[in-house]
Formats: sequence, structure tokens, C-alpha cells
Amino acid sequence: MVSDELRDEIEAINSIYGEGCLAPSDDAGTYILTPPGESSSIRIEFPPDYPAVPPAVIGTNSTGQGGKKGDAARELALFCQTIGNVYEPGSVCLFDAIEELTRLLEDQGPEEQEQNSPNVDSGKRVDNDDSTGNTHTEDLSLMKEPPWVLSDPVVELKSTFVARCAGVSSTAEAETFLQHLLASDKKVRTATHNITAWRIRGPNNTAFQDCNDDGETAAGGRLLHLMQLMGVWDQMVVVTRWYGGVKLGPRRFALINQAARDSFVKAGLLTDSTSSSTKKKK
Repeated sequence: MVSDELRDEIEAINSIYGEGCLAPSDDAGTYILTPPGESSSIRIEFPPDYPAVPPAVIGTNSTGQGGKKGDAARELALFCQTIGNVYEPGSVCLFDAIEELTRLLEDQGPEEQEQNSPNVDSGKRVDNDDSTGNTHTEDLSLMKEPPWVLSDPVVELKSTFVARCAGVSSTAEAETFLQHLLASDKKVRTATHNITAWRIRGPNNTAFQDCNDDGETAAGGRLLHLMQLMGVWDQMVVVTRWYGGVKLGPRRFALINQAARDSFVKAGLLTDSTSSSTKKKK
């Protein structure tokens, strides 16, 4: 059931920025926002009692065809920031958020945007031999090691899964941690998949969450769903898979979640009762 406030906001946004700027998705309560002039679209979930509570930015819906590498991640991080800045309980916030996002992107300018763009593009890693790319990698390698907590390796039919989680306070920090991991650990960087998910609470009761399959179709969404079920907040998790040559089928999703859960347990993020039940299941 769409509230009157949300219905009016949808009509106003589409009238101002063009029909289809804010459109419903196949999931109830979730909408696709395509900010004017940007290369990507964003998935937003509106709780039934919005605007008494803020919308949740779920993640990038589409990276678009004309965008450069890193544009989608940069725009998502900026939009999460704007929601946290403009939302006030009881007031709709999307128009202000879109205008603020447009202003921030214009203030950055093309050169600064390229420098600040997270070096992550749908999980695909590209070896860069130019001096600029090497300098960026060296800077990340010199950065302080993120506080990763690793799972025990999970091995089945020669495939190996290892998860690591770390506390994060912003989407920008999560992106930086991932970049550092890929830049500093060649074994992880050359793995078959590095599946990621994070959930972060922002100011004014806003919430940011996102995931990346890195080629392992639907794995990122399942990983994020695990975090939701477990009530894990202000954390990111990366599950690395080294393919062993034998297809695991749907079983691989259970192994990915098993490794992730183990890293959460080792980080002390679960209650004793949850930890006990997890051990029994194993």
C-alpha cells in the first residue's frame, strides 16, 4: 500500500525530471531511481511508514551504457551521503536528495570525479600497466591494513571459500577496504570470485546496503540476505572463491554463506545462542 506522501512524491519527481525517473520495481516497496543526466540507476526501498522513517538505499540497479568505470559506485556513495544529509523524520526527501546529488557531482568536475571514482566495476579487476595505475595500487598497499576477521577455509570438490569481514562506517570506507584487499593480496586479486556485501547505518536513521556478485550470479544478494537475517550492521564481508574445476551447482551458495557466517562468529557479531546453533548445524 503506497502512502499518500509517497504517491505525491513519485508524481512530483516524474513531473520535474521526466516520466520514469522514479519507477516501481518488481519487488514490493522498492523503486528504481534514475537521476537526471547520470549513468546509473539506484534501487530504493520505501518502508510502509515512510516518511516517518527514511528510505533504504539498496544498491545500484544498472550501471548504464555510457558511464565510465567507477561511476556507478561513486554515484551510489554520493547518493547515500545525500539521503543522510537531507532526510528529516516526517518529510519526503527525494527531491532534495536528487538536487544535492546533482550539486555534488557538478562541484567535483570531470577530473576530480575520475580521481575519486572507486576502482571497482562490477567486481571486475583490470591490470593497469601505466604509471598512474601503479602509483594508485602502491598507495593502497601502503594504507593501514583493514581490520579483517577471516573464516576458516571451506573446501569442497577442490573449490576453496574464505570469508573476511570488517567493521565499516560508510560506503566509501567499504569500497576503500575492498580496493586495498585487491591491491595488496595477489592471491585474492586473482581468485575466481570475490563476492561482497555490506550493511551500514547512516545519520538520521538512514540505512545503506549493497552487494556484488563478481560473476557468481545471485551470490551477492544471498550474502546480503544472510546479513539481514542475522541482523548484522556496520559490517562488510568479502567471500573469496578459488574454483577447483568441478561445478558445485546450488551447493556453492550454502558454502559461501557458511564461510561468511563463520567470519561473523569469529568477529563476535552473533549472540551465544546463534553461535551454538550454527555449530550444531555444521
